Amino acid sequence: MPEQDDLTGRILIAMPEMGDPRFRRSVVLICAFSDEGAMGLVLNHGAADLSFRGLMKQIGIEDWEAAPELPVRFGGPVETGRGFVLHRTRGGETEDGEGGAMALPGGLSISTTRDILEDITAGRGPEQAIMALGYAGWGPGQLEAEILANGWLVGAMRDEYAFGPPGQVWQDALRDLGVDAITLSSTAGRA
Repeated sequence: MPEQDDLTGRILIAMPEMGDPRFRRSVVLICAFSDEGAMGLVLNHGAADLSFRGLMKQIGIEDWEAAPELPVRFGGPVETGRGFVLHRTRGGETEDGEGGAMALPGGLSISTTRDILEDITAGRGPEQAIMALGYAGWGPGQLEAEILANGWLVGAMRDEYAFGPPGQVWQDALRDLGVDAITLSSTAGRA
């Protein structure tokens, strides 16, 4: 994999033989990628027995009962008590992250501030959003090594991977690459 390839804003699609069960059939949006490592959010695994309203109540957001039932996902195994809101970029947010959000390619943003949770609860939040608890992290060179070892395929992000029903995301992401999961093999040749 060439050094200059920036994977920020791209997705990783787990190969069928993924060794880590936490990433089985996962689609991960890469949110940050540099020589220092990578950070991403799993898009298609629900956070068991958690609701957005329940989380808002737990952290003391006023009028939590009025909050919409935003989807809550398992974002990854690192810092699972930390929440991230993945959403369409809103007015007031710029590419350098003003407004409490980190802008991603394709008009997406990640916010980690209490302000966005209060805005969502009050009906002033972004139209499309999900809450992710935890994140996936890789040290320097680790993700590149996993890709070269055929652990992941790399694809383009589409809104429905994050904001649509999570059940078919893995198959849909493979199909969008022109790959059928039945014929996929983790063994690849090198020419």
